[in-house]
Amino acid sequence: MKKISKILFAPMLVLLFTSCEKFLDLKPVGNGIYVQNTSDTLYKTANEAEAALAGVYSDFRNEYWELDYFVNGDAQSDDAYAGADNPANFQIDDYRLDATNSNVSRDWSYLYGTIGRANVVINNVEKVPDPSLSEQRKLEIKGEASFIRAMMYFQAVQLWGDIPLQLKEVTAVSAELLPEIYPQLFPERATKEEVYAQIISDLEFAISHVKVTQSDKGFATKGAANALLAKVYAAAEPRNWAKVIEHCDAVINGGYSLLPEYDMLWNNENENSSEAIFEINYEGTSSSGNWGASMFRGNDWKKFNIPSNDLVKAFEDENDMIRKNASIEFLDVTGLWSDANWPQTQYPFINKYRDISSPSPQNYIILRLADILLLKAEALNEQGDVTGAAALVNQIRSRVDLPNTTASTQEAMRLAIEKERRLELAFEGHRWYDLKRTGRAIAVINSAIGPEGSPFGYNLTENGLLWPIPQSELDKNELLTQNPGY
Repeated sequence: MKKISKILFAPMLVLLFTSCEKFLDLKPVGNGIYVQNTSDTLYKTANEAEAALAGVYSDFRNEYWELDYFVNGDAQSDDAYAGADNPANFQIDDYRLDATNSNVSRDWSYLYGTIGRANVVINNVEKVPDPSLSEQRKLEIKGEASFIRAMMYFQAVQLWGDIPLQLKEVTAVSAELLPEIYPQLFPERATKEEVYAQIISDLEFAISHVKVTQSDKGFATKGAANALLAKVYAAAEPRNWAKVIEHCDAVINGGYSLLPEYDMLWNNENENSSEAIFEINYEGTSSSGNWGASMFRGNDWKKFNIPSNDLVKAFEDENDMIRKNASIEFLDVTGLWSDANWPQTQYPFINKYRDISSPSPQNYIILRLADILLLKAEALNEQGDVTGAAALVNQIRSRVDLPNTTASTQEAMRLAIEKERRLELAFEGHRWYDLKRTGRAIAVINSAIGPEGSPFGYNLTENGLLWPIPQSELDKNELLTQNPGY
C-alpha cells in the first residue's frame, strides 16, 4: 500500500507543480519557498534582503520564545510545575507526553518554520544585484541567519534527537526535478551527530562574519555565536571540553561583565546590559509586545510555570536569599484559586519577568555571561582543574553574598556547579537541558520533593528524555520514524 500511495502521489505532485504560476513569497511555507525559475533573483534590492532577515529575527517574538521555551526548559524540570490549566503542559510536566500533544506539534512547526525562513536568506542573499548592499554586508546577513538557524536546530535536536536536516528551499518545480524535490519536502531524520555538525558549521560561519558587538543584544554577534557554540560543544557527544573552554574564553574576553547586583538583571532598568549576550527585545507596542510575561505572573488567573517546592528548598538550604527573592515572589491568592502544591496565602510566581502590562516591553535574556562562566567551570572541572572551576563558581557566588564553595574534588565540584547553575539561572529555560547534558535528569527528577518535603512522585524514564515526533508530521511524511516509547 505504501508503494501504491507513492505511485499515486507522484503524478499529483507533478500536476500541482506544473500548474503553479510563478510567484515570490518572503514567508516560506514549511521548509522552503517556491520559485518557478531558478534564474530568478529572489531579493533584488538591499531593502528586500534586510527585510527578509528582519522577518527571520521576528520569529524570536513568536509563541515558542515567548512561552514554550520556558515551559520546555523549566516546567519540564524540577524547577517549576506546569500550573494553569493546559493539558498539553501537564503532559510535559508529568513526563506523560504522546505524539498528539499540541505543544509538541506547534513547537516543531515554529522551529522548522524559522529554519525555512533562515534557509531562504542564507541561500539567496549573496545573489542580490543591488550595489548598495556591500559584499561584507551580504556575508553579515548570511552569518546572522546562520546563527538563527543554528539556534533553532539546537533547540530541536535537544528536544527530539535525530531530526530532519533541511538546508535548502525548493527553488524550481518541474516533473524532471521530482526526484530532487521529493526528499526536500519529505525528508528522513538525520542523526543527531549530523545535526550537531551542521550547527557547529553554521556558528563557525557566523563567528567569521557577524559584527563583534551590537548595542541591541537582540542581534547575532561574535559573542552570541561563541556563547552558543560553547553550549553546543558541551551538549554534543562526545563532549569536547577544550572547545567549550575556547569559546567560553572568547566570550569572557569579549567585553562582557557581570552586573554588580543580581537584581539589576531583572528590574527592567538595565536592558541590553554588559552581562547580556543575546536578549530578545520588545518595544511594548501592538506589533512588538511580550504577551508571554503575563503567562507567568499576576493574580487575574492561575499562571504557568509555578516555582516548585524543590527549588524553593534549594534556595533556602543554600541561604541564597538574594537570588530567591529576585527569582520568586510569594503572594496571597486566597479566594482566587487553589493548588495542591502551595497554600493560597503563600503562592509563588516567577519574579524575573516583572512587566506584565499589555502590550509589555519585557525583554527576555536568552544568553548571559554568568551562564558562560559556569559552563567554563564545568569544562575545567571535567578536565581535572578543580581549583580553576572553583574560582569561577566563587565569582558567581560572591555577587550574591554567598561564601566560597567547599567542593574540593571533581565529583563534589560537579554537584556544586549543577547547584550553582540551578540557583543562578532559574526560570531562564536552562535547567532541563542542563540535567540532560550531565546525564543526571532521571536521578534528579525522580528524587524531587513536593509539599512538606514529601517525594513528589515523578517517574521519568530513559524514553522520556526525548519528545515524540509529532503525529501530524508522521502522517504527512512516511519516511519519518517515531522515537522509542511513543
